[in-house]
Amino acid sequence: MIVIVGLILLLAAVVVGVAGVLANAGSGHELTDGFAVLGYHVTGSTGTLFLYGIVVGAIGLLGLGVLLAGARRTSRRGRAARRGLKQSRLETDAAIARRDDLVRERGSARVETPGGPAGAA
Repeated sequence: MIVIVGLILLLAAVVVGVAGVLANAGSGHELTDGFAVLGYHVTGSTGTLFLYGIVVGAIGLLGLGVLLAGARRTSRRGRAARRGLKQSRLETDAAIARRDDLVRERGSARVETPGGPAGAA
């Protein structure tokens, strides 16, 4: 459902962008004062300027999407690592408990043997 809403919003944005560029084209919409961005002199109509704004916004949105995807991936990897560490600690605790039980059983078996360790005279 969210994907469909996203597609509808994207389509609406494209329609508004195209309408804005086409409505502001022609000699009646020329930029009165030229200006430069990073050494590039922008000339033309307000529709062209609007189109440049759309392109810059799309590039910014793409960058934000990549950044958030990377953060989400890092978060998932960290969560998986913490889960694995917890599981490892539980297994280690269980192994230590089994070892302690075996040591206790071995010690009680030696105490119960009347002659002490085997082979002693």
